[in-house]
Amino acid sequence: MKILIDFFPILLFFGAYKLYGIYVGTAVLMAATVVQMGLIYAIDRRLQTMHKATLVLILLFGTLTLVLQDDRFIKWKPTVLYGAMSLALAIALWAFRKNFLKMLLGSQLVLPDAVWLRLNIAWIVYCAFMSAVNAYVVMNFSTEAWVDFKLWGYVFPLVFLVGQGFYIAPHLKGDEPAA
Repeated sequence: MKILIDFFPILLFFGAYKLYGIYVGTAVLMAATVVQMGLIYAIDRRLQTMHKATLVLILLFGTLTLVLQDDRFIKWKPTVLYGAMSLALAIALWAFRKNFLKMLLGSQLVLPDAVWLRLNIAWIVYCAFMSAVNAYVVMNFSTEAWVDFKLWGYVFPLVFLVGQGFYIAPHLKGDEPAA
C-alpha cells in the first residue's frame, strides 16, 4: 500500500497531462501531493524532512508554473530537489562530519559506520546524477519527452533502492534463534 501512496501523484500527473496538458497536470500533481502527504501523516503521524521539502517545492514550483503559465518551473523542480539533497548530504558529511542518513535511519537499521559512510556517498552521487539527468532532459527535449521521462525515469530510483537493499542485507543483524 505504501508504494501506491508513493507513486500515485506522478501517475495522476501523467494521466492528467496526457488528457489535458501540462497546466492541468501540474494542478493535479499539486493536489495529489497534498493528499499524499496527508495520508503519510495519517499513517506515520509525522512527515520526514524529505516529505516536507518535496511538498514545499511542488507547491512552490507548481504555483509558479500555473501563475506564470510557464512549464519550465515544474520541469526544473526535480533538478532543484535532487541537487539540494546531494549538496545537503555532502555538506553534512564533509563539512560537519555528520552522516545524515545514519542520523535519519540509524534507529531503524543497525549497520557498521563504514557501510553508513558508503551509503551516504552513494546517495550524494545518486542525487547529483538524478539532478543532472533531469536538467539534461529539461534543456534538450520537449515537455512531452520530459513527462515520459518522469514516468519511466522511476526505474532509476527503483534500481538504486533495490541495489541498496542488496548491499546492506549482508550487514544487517538477524534475530538470533531462541534457545
